[in-house]
Amino acid sequence: MENHGHRNHSRPISSEAASQYFHHSSAKRTNTDAILARALKKQYPALHLSIVLARTVNIFAYASSGLATFTEIEDDTGEGGVPASLRQKSFMPPAKRDGGSTGAVLRTPTFSKFLYMYKEDEFIVYLVKAQDGMYDVEETYYILSPDEAKTDALIQAAGLWGSVLHDEIWVFDGGYWRKDAGLYASVMKASWEAVILDQDMKNAIIDDHLSFFRSRSTYQDLKVPWKRGIIYYGPPGNGKTISIKAMMHTLYKLTPEVPTLYVRSLTSFLGPEDSIKKIFFRARQFAPCYLVFEDLDSLVSDSVRSYFLNEVDGLQSNDGIFMIGSTNHLDRLDPGIANRPSRFDRKYLFPDPNLKERIAYCHFWQAKLADNKSIEFPDKLCEAIAEITYDFSFAYMQEAFVAALLAIARDERAKDGDESSSDDEYGVATVDLADEWVGVVDQHPASRDDVDLEHLKLWVEIKKQIEILREGLKEQPENKS
Repeated sequence: MENHGHRNHSRPISSEAASQYFHHSSAKRTNTDAILARALKKQYPALHLSIVLARTVNIFAYASSGLATFTEIEDDTGEGGVPASLRQKSFMPPAKRDGGSTGAVLRTPTFSKFLYMYKEDEFIVYLVKAQDGMYDVEETYYILSPDEAKTDALIQAAGLWGSVLHDEIWVFDGGYWRKDAGLYASVMKASWEAVILDQDMKNAIIDDHLSFFRSRSTYQDLKVPWKRGIIYYGPPGNGKTISIKAMMHTLYKLTPEVPTLYVRSLTSFLGPEDSIKKIFFRARQFAPCYLVFEDLDSLVSDSVRSYFLNEVDGLQSNDGIFMIGSTNHLDRLDPGIANRPSRFDRKYLFPDPNLKERIAYCHFWQAKLADNKSIEFPDKLCEAIAEITYDFSFAYMQEAFVAALLAIARDERAKDGDESSSDDEYGVATVDLADEWVGVVDQHPASRDDVDLEHLKLWVEIKKQIEILREGLKEQPENKS
């Protein structure tokens, strides 16, 4: 590309594109593509121009993966006083107020020129953000090269790379799909071994999923659509969320892996109907896949129910799509969703834990506090706490433990006159309250059971907290099992 005047970047180039962009942006806007295409053709008459929407092919994200490189360069804009590039600065506050960070100043290009290298080929790339009329701001690449076929090869490679997941999960929120690496990392920590659930029910759920994805030929032989849907229902805090995450993890470990598409909301500028259309279009594109609708009763309102059902069992094929919906209120679901096979074929109740499961949950806290010398927690205490937490969900039991430990920590600090110690000493700060569950370990240390429970400060305090929580349950009878 030496003959096209861009390899020697030490020699200034008068930027017609920059001049036209700023002139255009200072007047009534018509069509940015048309304006810049004419300017770039004048500036680079021997190069071929390709215009690419960044939301369809992100060549910079592709380069950031190590498969290409790019370097920002600037033209000489002459004596017109027009800058060669334009960037917006913004402040990004720290993710956590007490994390020690002071935040960062971000520089976002609005009009910039880059030298882009893919394989052995060079490209000139202009990154431009512009708004035409009433539409949203669009980010566009203007790619210049002497060989259109090489540009197409770059677009093909970057587009293919961007269409697949890289330790990410597709999440639908705000009217569009995005890749979420954080959710993927959370899912990879979930496992069935950490789910406190009746073993027969756990086995049935796992088999229900795995047999579906392994039975494509069976469905075809029977000439029935290869699709399935199930609903998890029951009081909040009893393992629906972690069971979904554990199954997501299981499906990602299959060969070939089964991706998850997670629906967070249907709210969008174009309305929930457009969101439902986009959701099922992507699910069909990625099938076989796992399509997750958490809080199904809140997502599918009466106003969009018919549109949702049309996508579920309408004319278009949903082969390979396994839908999972969860709800705390099965009675709020329309009967056409909750009670109609071929839409959601089976329902699994996640009830409040029984005595055995409550004891197992107490053993988790026993193991968590094993290194805490100030808290005595014998096996006998696990059974005692489980006995008085009937009608409690795992979430309620978690709250009882957290509240009791916080109260003990406050009392200890007040007694010692030390307000600087951390709640983490009592095993509270490390609890993940974002999920509806906490896992349980299989092994717990042996402990003496000859102790009088009334001499144990954890037992004394947790009884108080359980009584407070039980008063709340009396005010919310629908939460009882």
